[in-house]
Amino acid sequence: MSEKSFEQSLERLKEIVSKLEEGEMALEDSLELFEEGMKLSRHCSNRLEAAEQRIEVLLKSSDDSDEEVPYEGTQSE
Repeated sequence: MSEKSFEQSLERLKEIVSKLEEGEMALEDSLELFEEGMKLSRHCSNRLEAAEQRIEVLLKSSDDSDEEVPYEGTQSE
């Protein structure tokens, strides 16, 4: 997969979900889209994880103590 931005990947993932939800595609086409969607999902997840790690480093470096400050972002379930 070419290196897409997080936003591009997320937008493509939304398109894929929408097409799959319509349910009017051939099985093989649906499987190909599902596979692409899974790759995009992993890509987005990795990008978010990297961003969280950067935030933790920034928070730690802004604090003079040696204690690591974990990022406590909102979790959507």
